[in-house]
Amino acid sequence: MVVRCRNATRRRSSSVKMAAPLTTCTKEEQRSVIRFLSSEGVKPIEIQRRMKVQYGDACLSLQQVYECTRKFMNSISSVTDSPRPGQAHLVVTPEGIAAVEAIVKENRRVTVNEMKSLCTFCVQ
Repeated sequence: MVVRCRNATRRRSSSVKMAAPLTTCTKEEQRSVIRFLSSEGVKPIEIQRRMKVQYGDACLSLQQVYECTRKFMNSISSVTDSPRPGQAHLVVTPEGIAAVEAIVKENRRVTVNEMKSLCTFCVQ
């Protein structure tokens, strides 16, 4: 006599559908994922492995994941890039464009350094 368990006849589907990989993403989105998972105690190597599945080649490197995890564990909660000192501020105005075009039309072999000294609109 063969005895069967009730649950033996009910099988779950072995083909579990996974979410489609994300084709576009930003660093801020990925940092948010790192912040969330690291707050749950997930190790950086596991975070990067899981993110690599979803983000593919656009995924942050393992070193970046370690760095972000360390920052979040040290009470830094911002996921955006902070401004860096020395970054150039670029201002483009119609007057500046016209001035540069006039200098180039006058002398096509003008160098960048000469342009900076001749143009009053150019930031030095």
